[in-house]
Amino acid sequence: MATSTAELQPTRQGAIESAGKTIHWEYFGQGDREAFCLLNGLAMHTKAWYPFLPQLLDEFDVVLYDYPGQGESSSEDVPVTIPELATYLRDVMDDLGLAKVHAMGISYGGFVALDFARLFHPRLHTLTLSGIFLSHEKLFQMYQDISMRFYTSGPEVFELYTHYMYEKIFGEDFVRAAWDKMEVMRQRFHERFKDKIHSLVRLTLAQDPFFAALDEYMPQYRAVTTPTLVVPGEQDRCIPPWTQKKMLDVFPNSRWAPIAGAGHVVYIEKPEAFWGLLKQFARAKALQW
Repeated sequence: MATSTAELQPTRQGAIESAGKTIHWEYFGQGDREAFCLLNGLAMHTKAWYPFLPQLLDEFDVVLYDYPGQGESSSEDVPVTIPELATYLRDVMDDLGLAKVHAMGISYGGFVALDFARLFHPRLHTLTLSGIFLSHEKLFQMYQDISMRFYTSGPEVFELYTHYMYEKIFGEDFVRAAWDKMEVMRQRFHERFKDKIHSLVRLTLAQDPFFAALDEYMPQYRAVTTPTLVVPGEQDRCIPPWTQKKMLDVFPNSRWAPIAGAGHVVYIEKPEAFWGLLKQFARAKALQW
């Protein structure tokens, strides 16, 4: 098993076809260990996880996939839904012969993780959520609305959005330590999406029916007994910790594990704390370890 980023290559990779969309997936491992699925944030792709895979691959296999418009998946300008994105994971698992996974969803990936749990929780060992919520929040609606205006107001405004986003998502410690790298990160994001902004629009719009159905589906979320770990960054300004903490009232078998000094993207900002916690949780498959 490769353990350095430079050596990493998927053991298997492929695609599933669903309703005219092609969904790219990758698997790291031989299938003889429990597997983690790391669920992409809005502006991610599978390769964005590669620098962090050595944190897991000493003990676990890993499965990744791109949502429509990300990475190597197709990029049609058509509607998507969050239950659809969650169902892709089930289909990838079926292709791989995986009965269960440990699912970790951060930011937008948390929405996908939440609906995978709602729809397919018997197929989960554990569920980890970070930078996400499951309640009606007016401040988040305002944040989504302004993001949509940035997306749809032309190239110059979208370029401005990439500055706004990178200012918003990180905590103070990371910004101070990684200041020289942040412009490169921002430019990579801009290059990935400047010619397919519709992908960001379609994924963002998928949040509207997700929240519209929240009250209807709440009994299903509350029925999820999978061990659930909620890992907020204490400096998260996108999804404040007090918003994330409300999920403890939804999931009956959940634990709160905030990480100090981190903003919205905890796994990047405080990797040793985040990945160490994730592995402890997965080993135990319980809330005590």
